[in-house]
Amino acid sequence: MQNSTPLAERMRPTSLDNYIGQKHIVGEGAILRNAIASNLLPSIILWGPPGVGKTTLANIIAHQLKRPFYALSAINSGVKDIREVIDRAKGNGMFQNNPILFIDEIHRFSKSQQDSLLGAVEKGTVTLIGATTENPSFEVISALLSRCQVYILKSLDKDDLLAMLDLAIKTDSFLKTKKITITEDEALLRLSGGDGRKLLNIFELVVNTIGGEDIQITNEKVTAIVQQNIAIYDKAGENHYDIISAFIKSIRGSDPNAAVYWLARMIEGGEDPKFIARRLVILASEDIGNANPTALVIATNCFQAVNVIGYPESRIILSQAVTYMAASAKSNAAYKAIESALEAVRNGGDLPVPLHLRNAPTKLMKDIGYGEDYKYAHGFENNFINQDYLPDSIKGMKFYEPGNNAREKEMREYLKRLWGDKYNY
Repeated sequence: MQNSTPLAERMRPTSLDNYIGQKHIVGEGAILRNAIASNLLPSIILWGPPGVGKTTLANIIAHQLKRPFYALSAINSGVKDIREVIDRAKGNGMFQNNPILFIDEIHRFSKSQQDSLLGAVEKGTVTLIGATTENPSFEVISALLSRCQVYILKSLDKDDLLAMLDLAIKTDSFLKTKKITITEDEALLRLSGGDGRKLLNIFELVVNTIGGEDIQITNEKVTAIVQQNIAIYDKAGENHYDIISAFIKSIRGSDPNAAVYWLARMIEGGEDPKFIARRLVILASEDIGNANPTALVIATNCFQAVNVIGYPESRIILSQAVTYMAASAKSNAAYKAIESALEAVRNGGDLPVPLHLRNAPTKLMKDIGYGEDYKYAHGFENNFINQDYLPDSIKGMKFYEPGNNAREKEMREYLKRLWGDKYNY
């Protein structure tokens, strides 16, 4: 008989040895694993996308350290709930040190709610473990953030997800009674999006829908079943991430009608307007860039206005920014430039700064040639002089290639006039 507990919950590991993924922080010799082993765990923030094991990791830590464990969800907890838990933790602390307070979706706590945690965290009344899908630099107050170590959790990769499925098939009390063959796994992996909980929810839905003892899983079956039952496996709200993806791709694809539709879906779903506005700021540089620099100005002003105004009026501000950006010329040249430059840095290491570009604040530095041959651009015609600015070993390397739009074509021509063949794209 099938267990009524969801598969994702049945498969939740209870020790680091059974924990799948995040080897960069909990693998052998990794920093968080060492902190747990030495029982010197600071207050921490676990930042990562849904379904990568944040809640599971918090439970494992409490279990391995044998500490009292208190859990709150920022969605339905207030200052009163926080204070009650802290008072209980103080009482427990007389007999057992450092109770753990786990707060899921800590980014949804208001400033006053986060302020109410400060004293207990600072005094060590509790060890805080916060979980968030949002950048804590934006969502956690600086006073609290400075008292926590932030660990970034990554989306699970293909090997992690397949290992999770294999473990479920072999060890789950219900699944191991079946003969399950996964002949194709692409649809399962694609629909999961690196989210382990979503993968197990989809897998359980597919197994139950096919039924019988001998179950063959193919891409076609998975896709058909999930499309028919999308609300069933999306109980935890993972559809939120699909909608923001559709929203961003609609703006990138220059479709204001689709973009404002997905905006409306998020507004009706109660999405945090700051979450939407932040993504517009990122998109303004990543997908529009120098094709229309005004887009970044509008997105930044939108973010500031949304912070001041809030719903429902901020929907109008968001709509203006979204439709403007969707209708704007597009370029990812700035994004590609920094990615290319970062790759060069990682591959080339710390290349020396050319002598003529070095700062020379002391006589000794001047004597050995620092800054000696530097030519001050403003001292020449048109405020330009042809000299090298890159390290010697990568002279002439190109990172920024202006996009094929009116504004960046002007930039391209300007650079060609200045540099000649060096910027002859």
